[in-house]
Amino acid sequence: MSETNTAPKLGGESDRATSGVEIRLENVTKQYGGQRQPAVDSVTMTIPAGETVVFVGPSGCGKTTTMKMINRLIEPTSGRITVGGQDVLRLNPDELRRGIGYAIQQVGLLPHLTVGQNVGLVPGLIGWDRKRIADRTEEMLDLVGLDPTEYRDRFPKQLSGGQQQRVGVARALAADPPVLLMDEPFGAVDPITRGNLQDELLRLQEEMGKTIVFVTHDFDEAVKLGDRIAVLGSQSRILQYDTPEAILANPADETVAGFVGAGAALKQLTLRRVRDIELEQLPTATVGEEPAAFATRIGGRKGAVGLVLDDRGRPLRWVTRRDLDRGGGSLATAGRPVEDSVDRASTLQDALEALLTADAGYAVVTRSRGQYAGVVGLDSLMGTIRALREQYEDEDGAPDGRQGDGPSGSQGGGTGAAHG
Repeated sequence: MSETNTAPKLGGESDRATSGVEIRLENVTKQYGGQRQPAVDSVTMTIPAGETVVFVGPSGCGKTTTMKMINRLIEPTSGRITVGGQDVLRLNPDELRRGIGYAIQQVGLLPHLTVGQNVGLVPGLIGWDRKRIADRTEEMLDLVGLDPTEYRDRFPKQLSGGQQQRVGVARALAADPPVLLMDEPFGAVDPITRGNLQDELLRLQEEMGKTIVFVTHDFDEAVKLGDRIAVLGSQSRILQYDTPEAILANPADETVAGFVGAGAALKQLTLRRVRDIELEQLPTATVGEEPAAFATRIGGRKGAVGLVLDDRGRPLRWVTRRDLDRGGGSLATAGRPVEDSVDRASTLQDALEALLTADAGYAVVTRSRGQYAGVVGLDSLMGTIRALREQYEDEDGAPDGRQGDGPSGSQGGGTGAAHG
């Protein structure tokens, strides 16, 4: 096998607007010595440029092995893998890996390096100058929601698990690779933090357009994050490779239907984004304004509520006319804090959960840097749920969520072949 010593032209030096590149696996097999059956058996699939493709399947099915062969952390026994049209087996493996972002559950931050040094590690290895690394580090920390002035000089042990995962994603993206491999990166954090990190990834992908291969055993996570889902059986045999919508509506077989589980209609909420519905607007005021003037804008209607924003336009507190009539002299302490918000890239399922926990009866929606964009109310969300339910019932009368005219997107004959 020949290897070059030059870095693959995979986009690491390009600007942030660069989208991802196509990945192809052609009859890829991994056979470990001493084992009768291959861990991965003749997998063929195309991962389209700029899409998030999620590998989902039970533990031990070979999904992580398949993903790791893309950047040659595991060497394939046979078959061909191309990234951006280049055969990865003809590239120097170290140079290949520097052109592909990699984020894992264990994060893998170097404990003796600061957050900033961890994020800037790969750009330094590929020869970026010091100022460019510093600028990129600040940009990436800001992008994943960590204030550079507050977190840049901290060490990993001074961060929470969710913060460490954000740094791990920032590091994986720092050299602007067109491809990002993610191996259950949010599996070790609590459910609330996991949801927030998923939202962050959706927002980042909307901005950056990378090709992402994401491994998980959680089908709900696959539905939320994936443009396409590859449901894998043993030896990474592809049971179905299709959009989340198609898999929910029409599982290829009983095994896939088992992954879908109950409540397929409700899972449709995970396929719709907040940006797909019209936002409502509430009266707002910046934190330094006079409470009396804001009270006038809120008005006296029963249930009327407003939002106090900070100087950067980010939501801080819910307030009512009664809160302001009680006095207190400052919007900084009036009412109640905004405990949760959703991004425009968040799912309607996320919006429903945020709405149900908010006393005000609305879910706050923010833009990419946390600025207030609007709110989602219960009436508009329930209207969307009713429409989705009616659509789902019209398209599919089968109780288990499958139509009667055969599988959609399944891989017939058990060959494990899939084509994007």
